[in-house]
Amino acid sequence: MLRKTTTILVLAALAGLGACEADRMSEKGFSLPEGNALNGKEAFIYMHCHECHTIAGEELPTLALADPPYIALGGKVTRVKTYGELVTAIINPSHKLAKGYPVDTVTNGGLSKMPLYNGYMTVQELIDIVAFLQPHYDVYVPQYEYRIYP
Repeated sequence: MLRKTTTILVLAALAGLGACEADRMSEKGFSLPEGNALNGKEAFIYMHCHECHTIAGEELPTLALADPPYIALGGKVTRVKTYGELVTAIINPSHKLAKGYPVDTVTNGGLSKMPLYNGYMTVQELIDIVAFLQPHYDVYVPQYEYRIYP
């Protein structure tokens, strides 16, 4: 009886520890300070993000070496681009690749063509760029027409 109880307690403890391990990558408790959109636009231009990206409703300087097609940011979307999604897209661009573009336009060897700026970009620049980008997304509810059959 003692052996069975001990085994159950050990298994319960291991299960509890396993549950804690799964939560290590949770975004709970993660929050960056507010960014400054004007500074974010300056950082976006300074880092030449507009070499490959356009932003809906935003006039950006042209670059001599930039070749379309550009990857569009902002505009009409059917769901909110969360703060976390935008941060992730910047610091880990291969996490989720842009859809609707030819694969060779957005990838090189299966990874995003977007360079990793993690070694060059400050945290403040990151949160400012996110503050600049987020308001450019216009969430709308798609309209569906349902055919009624007789």
